[in-house]
Amino acid sequence: MTEHEAATDDPGGWNPSLWRQEVSETFHLAWPMALTQLGQVAMMTTDLALLGRLGDGVVAATALAHTVLFAAFVLGMGVVSAVAPLAAQAYGARQPRMVRRSLRVGLWAAALIGVPFTLVQLWGESILLGLDQDAETSRIAGRYLQGLAWSLVPAWVFMALRNFMSAVNRPEPALWIMLVAVPINGVLAYALIHGIGVVPPLDVLGAGIATTFVNVGMCVAAVVVAYRCRPFKKYHVLGRLWVPDWVLFRRLIVIGLPISGAFLMEFGLFAVAALLMGHLGTMALAAHQIALQMASVLFMVPFGVSLAATVRVGQAVGRRDSRATRRAGLVALGLGGAFMAVMTLLVVAFRDFVPVVFLGDGATGAARETAELAALLLLVGATFFIADGVQTIGAGALRGLNDTRVPLIFAAISFWAIGFAAAYLLGFFVMAHAAGVWIGLSAGLAVYAALLVWRFLLLTGRGFLPDATSYHAPLSAA
Repeated sequence: MTEHEAATDDPGGWNPSLWRQEVSETFHLAWPMALTQLGQVAMMTTDLALLGRLGDGVVAATALAHTVLFAAFVLGMGVVSAVAPLAAQAYGARQPRMVRRSLRVGLWAAALIGVPFTLVQLWGESILLGLDQDAETSRIAGRYLQGLAWSLVPAWVFMALRNFMSAVNRPEPALWIMLVAVPINGVLAYALIHGIGVVPPLDVLGAGIATTFVNVGMCVAAVVVAYRCRPFKKYHVLGRLWVPDWVLFRRLIVIGLPISGAFLMEFGLFAVAALLMGHLGTMALAAHQIALQMASVLFMVPFGVSLAATVRVGQAVGRRDSRATRRAGLVALGLGGAFMAVMTLLVVAFRDFVPVVFLGDGATGAARETAELAALLLLVGATFFIADGVQTIGAGALRGLNDTRVPLIFAAISFWAIGFAAAYLLGFFVMAHAAGVWIGLSAGLAVYAALLVWRFLLLTGRGFLPDATSYHAPLSAA
């Protein structure tokens, strides 16, 4: 009996075996996706740890460089993220041509968006100076971006391919590629930062070049796997790649741009928080970056669960199974929330040891004060770690329903009307301290998480299923 048939035979809507199966399927999808996300953060964390040995000023510059880069990165990330629900719905509806078309338009988007935004990164120093940042810090950040800018397009292509693999229930190859890439990135970054053989020391530029080389390698490896390995090769992912598919491309943009907008709202809040920290001083900015990097590591696990939620909800939509749709989202929320609760307790318990990874053991003077401030921010951050996990899973479940416009409105309200206002007032007027900025961030995340969960429960409680067939009709060119 299939899951759909079992659900149909369950008029009460409660079948423990189906819930156990959903937990198993979600976990099977989520753990490699979460580890893949952690691998991406591990590369950035490795760069930050290596560059941190060059001084607090370099750590602060790295934070500003990532601010400029991610403003562009999240725009493309949102659009290629739409590959997951489209391909998952097609997989659930047993339409393999649509799976290939979904990936194809995602690759188009990566290329079309990536070229202009790569060029923008080369003006990073001017952008930061225009934002009234310190001249020397902006110079270092700009040099870092000279090497890092070229990683955008290959990173997005890898993401589109990873979403395709996940949509057909095979996320593991992306993880194996990432596991190989992480140590290569660390060795290459160290060699280029400090110099080796005939290669002179390139400091921050070397770290950026290393990340770009590794992203290109990951992209090539993913293309090879998708084209030549089972079960992916039956989809002929590179077949008729240049044939126009404007109907689905428009659908990708309609779904993906609001995702990008929500990502930008969230990232924009954290980017502005970094700028606010810059006005509070280099020490506050460095401590903020260290604490935020730890939060990012934790965030990647529920973000992986959210990717699994998108796939599981999308596949249920493709099968036209409203009960499975609701079940998939609720299971993902439960798994992610439980994980973040445990991790929050661990971070609070070991908050004094985290800064040592970035600043080294036995830090003295200004470095010691930075470490103490980072530990304090981690303690304050405990108030939003769980909310951060819940909000990303809630958003992922709604993406499986193609519901991305209303969450964009929620993001604007939560992150800016509430989060930014609270961060600014607490950070500069009430508390006049970096901790006040983090409390404001907590407030925005908590409101956003509550709104997204409410939205998912509302839609699935009504048995809502989007029309996932109007654009699935096979094209002669597909």
